[in-house]
Amino acid sequence: MSTATATSLLRFATAGSVDDGKSTLVGRLLHDSKSVLSDQLEAVEHASRKRGQETPDLALLTDGLRAEREQGITIDVAYRYFATARRRFILADTPGHVQYTRNMVTGASTAELAVVLVDARNGVVEQTRRHAAVAALLRVPHVVLAVNKMDLVEYAEPVFAAIAEEFTAYAASLGVTDVVAVPISALAGDNVVEPSAHMDWYGGPTLLEHLETVSVTTDPSEQPARFPVQYVIRPQSEDHPDYRGYAGQLASGVLRVGDPVTVLPSGHTTTVAGIDALGVETDIAWAPQSVTVRLAEDIDISRGDLIAAGATPVPTKDVEATVCHLSDRPLHVGAKVLLKHTTRTVRALVKEISYRIDITAPTSGRGLEQRSAPEGLAVNEIGHVVLRTAEPLALDSYSDNRRTGSFLLIDPADGTTLTAGMAGEAFDTVRTDADGEDWV
Repeated sequence: MSTATATSLLRFATAGSVDDGKSTLVGRLLHDSKSVLSDQLEAVEHASRKRGQETPDLALLTDGLRAEREQGITIDVAYRYFATARRRFILADTPGHVQYTRNMVTGASTAELAVVLVDARNGVVEQTRRHAAVAALLRVPHVVLAVNKMDLVEYAEPVFAAIAEEFTAYAASLGVTDVVAVPISALAGDNVVEPSAHMDWYGGPTLLEHLETVSVTTDPSEQPARFPVQYVIRPQSEDHPDYRGYAGQLASGVLRVGDPVTVLPSGHTTTVAGIDALGVETDIAWAPQSVTVRLAEDIDISRGDLIAAGATPVPTKDVEATVCHLSDRPLHVGAKVLLKHTTRTVRALVKEISYRIDITAPTSGRGLEQRSAPEGLAVNEIGHVVLRTAEPLALDSYSDNRRTGSFLLIDPADGTTLTAGMAGEAFDTVRTDADGEDWV
């Protein structure tokens, strides 16, 4: 296990079933890591006294909406920023209710680690499987199973071991291999920040220790360079009469002056003539830097084009993808939508909804079950679709590149987001009919 540097950043999301104590866990993590301001703690103590509680309810540190405080549940994704001496963190606290599955998709879409909370008394339940499947779908590289409320099962090691074994097996069937299980009590603080005196049988790290030390550093050069053009810069001034630069954020990889590149979807090839970062020339840029790229050839390039190096995707108008439907309005075959991919937005048609994925049922070891979707995809449902776009798109497979393999479907009438899409197959699935029998 590598040691994190003080300047490294970890984005992680938390998920758990209702009443598993997730908000209490996040509150405990913030409180015990000295990441709570005094006025925030005073506000929580005041709100707790009004509810008749003698000790501060640390869950109130994250449940910021009035409806959340009144109902004692988490509704929206709450982002929290905190730091320790070893690492900086961006935490996305996502809801546990089934109807808010789409919120977990939002919170985990940029996460490098997911903390899945389980009540030690209940073990792995349907919502646990749902959260594990979403983490696998979004290719979150690291998963922590936090078995909470160990104080209510007398800190029994066999209870923890059985839950950890079941969850690890289920996650492995989805292709998630990096799972770390930690027995905790968020209410009492056991193994959250400080080691527990009640579980001397556990020799692993506390939750915070694992968050501080899990390796999330990646070499940008391991991925092909992808540079979506956001803006074309042409001053045409006396000082810069012939300047033509393409501004944007490097989505992945490394670009160097002299690198051969391909402009997509046109397919024109050229080389990188120069790179400007904050107005200063540089020889190299790496993701996720925002820079301006100058090319050797005068090519017709506009917003939405992709400058790519290395193995390049083949532009296509036929897009197959796994999607999570986010809107209360169902997604039907024949729907006309806008597809937003990086900085490019094109018109698209839903040609086919091949199937929906049942992410709640235990896997057979061969993957999750496919179900027919004659009524389309309802809110929170995940399925496989085929889209036809009006213009070619250069999408990578999501399994290869989370940034350039993802897209959104948007309602052209009012601009609301309908669906989150991931190009290609998500993970292994087994086709079944309504009675659960394998399709032939």
